[in-house]
Amino acid sequence: MSYTDHLRKIADPLWEKEKVHPLVVGIGNGTLSLDIFSHYMKQDYLFLIEFSRVIAYATAKAETVSTMAWFSNLLTETLNTEMDLHVSFCGDFGIEKEDLLKTQMSPTIYEYSTHLMNIAQKGSAVEIATAILPCSWGYSEIGKYLYKSGIPHQAPLHRRWIEMYNSEEFAELATWIREYIDRAAETMSPPSLKKLQSIFLISSIYEGKFWESAYIMEDWNDVSANLSI
Repeated sequence: MSYTDHLRKIADPLWEKEKVHPLVVGIGNGTLSLDIFSHYMKQDYLFLIEFSRVIAYATAKAETVSTMAWFSNLLTETLNTEMDLHVSFCGDFGIEKEDLLKTQMSPTIYEYSTHLMNIAQKGSAVEIATAILPCSWGYSEIGKYLYKSGIPHQAPLHRRWIEMYNSEEFAELATWIREYIDRAAETMSPPSLKKLQSIFLISSIYEGKFWESAYIMEDWNDVSANLSI
């Protein structure tokens, strides 16, 4: 068993729970309301901006020129391809790019982004790769799972989302990150591997929280309502 297979195994309860989350199920069967879907897409766009910043740190901290080049390509793809796809996709919801940029990041996405940036600033390139793996690998797994379950032809926006994350191109990104981590893990000490495991599990937890926060259309009023002054 590779090290990333080990990580996937221990995180299995979290990942399997994502597949039955109402937002994921709603995308899969085409019943997710467009209001919730739109809210999710706007938050995901903001997340991708921070995700790109994190990849930039991985590029700078990469151990070899070839690894630096790969992270640089991933940054380019995220900034100039995936984010453009999001802008185009949001346009189908009637959301203009200006509206995307005016959107306030939800509390959960703020927390998740802060976690990733903390790893990016303080950690190594392999730690950064481990932090972003649950997003890349998890979305690929969900996309393939929903596609295999049967795409909702009656809901073109839902179908387009599934097809995007079912693509082999997207799966290849996760495969490279996994292989990079697996190579590094072969020479890492037990405490260092334990740290990677913790990073991976925290990011996996936030992936689940992301779905839930989008589903309830979380905003800062939800947080302030629970504060006692």
